[in-house]
Amino acid sequence: VQLVESGGGLVQPGGSLRLSCVASGFTLDDYAIGWFRQAPGKEREGVACIHRSDGIKYLDSVKGRFTISRDNVKNTVYLQMNSLKPEDTAVYYCAADPHLATIDPGYEYDYWGQGTQVTVSS
Repeated sequence: VQLVESGGGLVQPGGSLRLSCVASGFTLDDYAIGWFRQAPGKEREGVACIHRSDGIKYLDSVKGRFTISRDNVKNTVYLQMNSLKPEDTAVYYCAADPHLATIDPGYEYDYWGQGTQVTVSS
């Protein structure tokens, strides 16, 4: 079982990035997928999650700017991030769990990717 994130980078405030999370070894559609982030010196934060039964949830500060989606054919989950702000700077991780879709950072998803760095700076 493996999750691999990509799509991070350096972007100016107001810019956009699309993160991808590709799964191997299991079918993403059978799992809840969450996107989390952690900035230096800060606690991990749940950003968005998606599950065919539980629907979609977002962190309040990203509502209207970020969109989570999945492509079951490609076994990939995306996080489209628009109107990026400096406070969105963090390492972003995707995670998979067979039971629960939540952005609660205290819930331990079963599987995690290695993370991708997002830096929003002028």
